Amino acid sequence: MKLYIAPRAPNPRRVTMFMVEKNITDIDLVNVDLNAQEHKGHAYRAISPLAKVPALQLDDGRIITETRAICTYLEGRYPEPNLMGDGYEERAFIEMADRLVEWNLMLGIANSVRHTHPGLATLEQPQFADFGHSQSLKVIEVAGWFDQLLQRQPWLAGPRFSIADITAFCAIEFAKLMKFNPGKEGMPALQAWRDKMAERASAKAL
Repeated sequence: MKLYIAPRAPNPRRVTMFMVEKNITDIDLVNVDLNAQEHKGHAYRAISPLAKVPALQLDDGRIITETRAICTYLEGRYPEPNLMGDGYEERAFIEMADRLVEWNLMLGIANSVRHTHPGLATLEQPQFADFGHSQSLKVIEVAGWFDQLLQRQPWLAGPRFSIADITAFCAIEFAKLMKFNPGKEGMPALQAWRDKMAERASAKAL
């Protein structure tokens, strides 16, 4: 199998962290140069028609795009350690937490960075700075909610580490490009959780 990634992008990092947590070592990583617009070339569009990373090419040639779908496939193929829930009830709560992070935190961070950071001007055309700044304000509000959540429980989905923590960590790390720091924003629980995450081998792998 081949996993097409862009190392500094948050969604590919979600998958590679997931792989490290599961000790998956038999998938070839193929870097796609976003700055060189390689993802928009004919060769890569034949793999991922919407020109997005990551994309997982299976041994039979089929392609899985979308980060969560790729992780679902890997969870089934490499079931231990379990990161997406054991049984329908835990799976539902972990997926809820993961979706809350993805759609309310990560998306806002991505919109802010894409539309305000000069380094991404070639990737996001046109940039709308006012929109990006409005997203920054929403990110701070949502991050505050997650800080309150982490005051009551050790991990994003509850008592144990899960895929939701990987998604949130990649989001918070990407938020450095919008100069967001949970501790400086008065969110000690979120900062402590981020620092705990940063010590995991999967976080240090990239």
